[in-house]
Amino acid sequence: MLKFTGSMTDNNEGQLREGPRSPVVVVLGHVDHGKTKLLDTIRKTNIAEKESGGITQHIGAYQVEVGTGDPEQQQAVYGAGKRQETRKITFLDTPGHEAFTAIRSRGAKVADVAVLVVAADESVKPQTKEAIKIIKGENMPFVVAINKIDKEGANVQKVKQDLATEDVLVEDWGGKVPVVEISAKSGKNISELMDMILLVAELEEFKEDLSKPAGGVIIESHLDKRQGHIVTVLVQKGILSLGDWMVTGKVVGKIKSMKDFRGDAVSEARPSQPVMLTGWSEVPDTGVRFIAAYSRSEADEIADSNKGIDLAPLFSFLSETTDPDSSFAESFGEQKKKTYNLILKADVKSSLEAIDSSLRAIKSEDIRCNIVGYDVGDITENDVKTAIATKADIIGFRVGVGQSVGQLAEKEGIWVQTFDVIYELIETIRKNMAGLLEPEISKVQLGKLKVLALFKKNAKSQIFGGRVLSGKTIRGAMGEVTRNEAKVSVGKIGQLQHNKEDVSEVKEGLEAGIRLDIISGQPFEEVKEGDMVEIYEEEKTQRSL
Repeated sequence: MLKFTGSMTDNNEGQLREGPRSPVVVVLGHVDHGKTKLLDTIRKTNIAEKESGGITQHIGAYQVEVGTGDPEQQQAVYGAGKRQETRKITFLDTPGHEAFTAIRSRGAKVADVAVLVVAADESVKPQTKEAIKIIKGENMPFVVAINKIDKEGANVQKVKQDLATEDVLVEDWGGKVPVVEISAKSGKNISELMDMILLVAELEEFKEDLSKPAGGVIIESHLDKRQGHIVTVLVQKGILSLGDWMVTGKVVGKIKSMKDFRGDAVSEARPSQPVMLTGWSEVPDTGVRFIAAYSRSEADEIADSNKGIDLAPLFSFLSETTDPDSSFAESFGEQKKKTYNLILKADVKSSLEAIDSSLRAIKSEDIRCNIVGYDVGDITENDVKTAIATKADIIGFRVGVGQSVGQLAEKEGIWVQTFDVIYELIETIRKNMAGLLEPEISKVQLGKLKVLALFKKNAKSQIFGGRVLSGKTIRGAMGEVTRNEAKVSVGKIGQLQHNKEDVSEVKEGLEAGIRLDIISGQPFEEVKEGDMVEIYEEEKTQRSL
């Protein structure tokens, strides 16, 4: 946790000042069930179309104003042309793909209310169950939004039944969980959903804490070439102002600019308000707390007091085998694994977090992924030089590769590839790792031959004659010699004859002359009359993870 020490001694500083606060809402659900489309409809933008593959890649925070009360009544009270009363709702948009489990969980931890989106035509899916687990784990009030009710195959009652099996009882099934049937595509019942969110928030009585120092949580962070480190934060306490000093962990910054989610400049942010800030000395980790300070010296003091705090570094699983408490057998087993060296670059830290989570799920007894470097930003010449030294591949997620960088990589034979969709990136890493594994070899049975006569033997091969009892014998195939059902020799058929003529194969019932060549590393005893020879080919299959 962040510490704060200072001399904020104004008359009311440090005292709790309460007032109504906008609810912070997290939208959860299975991939492609319409979470981003729902938010897109609410705020009348086209965020979904801007995302690669139509899947939200990062967590985002958005604030909307919702009218409350009956418009005609509002007009009667305030007069014609007067604006009706509004309330604000802050939405956290969390990615739905399975790679973003950690981000979804983090989104839930900073939210007040959850909206569980379930598609009416697909009902409860694996990530729906995961979302329910997160919601219940955080003991959050939530609303079920059954989406796509206008789509062919929609079955609202099945959704409610399936939710009941997950111990989620909606109100019209005798439970306490509110449910709203919507169509994010057409906008049907969206206003009813907003009213329900506000009703739930009103019952919870969320209060605004304006006491100092201001603080909150890092929602997102990335590096911009022109503006430097841009960080999206959600203010949870106090009033954050332009020019304030900020601290998260050991990272210190001073707010140079502050923008709301639309990109409009603002001078301050209150609890439940998301804003984008510049002025950080480096990119802070996402999902961690920040706190404001009056001065640089005070900020540095806070940062110094945080030096011993573990901020859960990315890719910490890479050091698991170097744990001093691990057994020698475990360490030795890890050393025997093949290693795939990789350098990762991404646009924002939450992308690295998602990749980290997915790499942890790749389990193999034969190969490990070794991240020799990872960072936020475009792929650079230094990345290529590191790849040369470590014999690593370079993979980027939504980042650029300069022309000179690409030319250097090509010249040095370094494999570089970038992706815009995370599951394509993960699948490529899997394939690259599997490509380093020895292929699986299986036998394709061709025939069987009985040895009838012995002709010649030297240090490299043995020549004998026999009859094909079944199938066929093929030149270039393998021959496994057995005696009393025990293997005595394995070799390759280097030459095959029938009636003293060289042939490519001899079929069942015919006699053949065979030169069986010795294969290095395989057993090879002298073939004897009466031995059986199993003829087969080896089929190699590339392994997968």
